[in-house]
Amino acid sequence: MTPMPEFSRPVRLDMLSTQARAVSVEADDAERMALARRFDLVAIDLLSAAADCVRDGEVINVTGTLAADVVQSCVASGEPVPAHVAEKFRLRFVPTAALDVHAEEIELSEEDCDVIGYTGSAIDLGEAVAETLALSLEPFPRSPDADAALRSAGVLSEDEAGPFAVLKGLKEELGKS
Repeated sequence: MTPMPEFSRPVRLDMLSTQARAVSVEADDAERMALARRFDLVAIDLLSAAADCVRDGEVINVTGTLAADVVQSCVASGEPVPAHVAEKFRLRFVPTAALDVHAEEIELSEEDCDVIGYTGSAIDLGEAVAETLALSLEPFPRSPDADAALRSAGVLSEDEAGPFAVLKGLKEELGKS
């Protein structure tokens, strides 16, 4: 049995039609703490979303925006790095049975929407928002002191270790002879 997501906000299919239905969701303190653990964040101070849900047969199209205030750890120093996330999203919920699990992987453009499978009589907008947040996070957050922390640990910068640095070193060596 699949555990219940930390931020579950079911939207019943029988409450949706071909007319857009506005749905807003906001995570409470406990949900934000649980999501922060799941996504390895220092904190999530805000997570909310406003969306329009439109039903087209068994397919549910959702467009909206999410807002989040998060604190990540710097990849170099471990210092807290606060960030505000404001992200538009387009999702398409389709019955899981209709998804071809053997379909070949394709690259999506910005105009395409994510396709999410669902079972039963509801979609989970909260979990979709949580997943959208996770995809919107800075993958390598850096604090203002990151470069200094890396230097003190002996990590060379791209200028010092890259291919042009090697060429510069060779040029200097040739100039000495």
